[in-house]
Amino acid sequence: MNPYLDISTEVQEALAAGKPVVALESTIISHGMPYPQNVETALNVERIIRENGAMPATIAIIKGRLKAGLSADEIEYLGRKGYDVTKASRRDLPVLVAKGEDGATTVATTMIIAAMAGIKVFATGGVGGVHRGAEVTMDISADLEELAQTPVLVVCAGAKSILDLGLTLEYLETKGVPVIGYGTDELPAFYTRKSGFGVDYRLDTPEEVAAAFRAKLTMELKGGMLVTNPIPEEYSMDPDIINKAIDDAVAEANAKGIKGKQTTPFLLAKIKDITGGDSLASNIRLVYNNAKLAAQIAARL
Repeated sequence: MNPYLDISTEVQEALAAGKPVVALESTIISHGMPYPQNVETALNVERIIRENGAMPATIAIIKGRLKAGLSADEIEYLGRKGYDVTKASRRDLPVLVAKGEDGATTVATTMIIAAMAGIKVFATGGVGGVHRGAEVTMDISADLEELAQTPVLVVCAGAKSILDLGLTLEYLETKGVPVIGYGTDELPAFYTRKSGFGVDYRLDTPEEVAAAFRAKLTMELKGGMLVTNPIPEEYSMDPDIINKAIDDAVAEANAKGIKGKQTTPFLLAKIKDITGGDSLASNIRLVYNNAKLAAQIAARL
């Protein structure tokens, strides 16, 4: 057992009994939306996973401890603390643990801690990827490298549409990460169902997805699997409106010199402002949709 890892009692019991468990990230709590909406959303996501037959395991770093499974009080703590919590990727783990500090886990860090705990399925909103202009800035999310090496299945609504989706897919192909379209031949673009880019394979049921990932694990192939689940039609945003908002937000970020780990939170907040809050409402609904699918896959895995 990792000496820095704490697995909650109910998650431990579920894992020991071979019951399905779904990991959840905590960046969405501290950096994804304002309090108290962040806490309400996190608790709703956990409820949806339970209703679909799995055990939720929200993941974070609290006072230097790697946590797999948070209490309601711990979720409230992260939600209230908000941006004062470090947005923690792989590089941040050693220092946060050594100094006994808090960290909200990104996709990459959630995958790492989930794998330590023995959790194979993870639900999130959207994954990071290759940022626009990366051929100059080299701004590529650590999420992609984690997908290449850590054996966790990630359910998302596609890559965030603030990214260069074509280059993100090329990177994943180079790293050998299967990109699955759940009920779709086209990569979803987070706020919208279509991007113009194809996926590697279309699978239409939780059973098919679970079987593919089970085969990957059995063959001991390195890395995870990315399952892209389109936002429900009724919550999908108009592509022209959201793409214009994204272009405006990216231009402002470049003008202000915003770089690195601050880029995504800035862009998402700016897009929320430009769209009058519509993007946040869509974000919440796609997370709920992903939680449901992840629980169904985990139950069959």
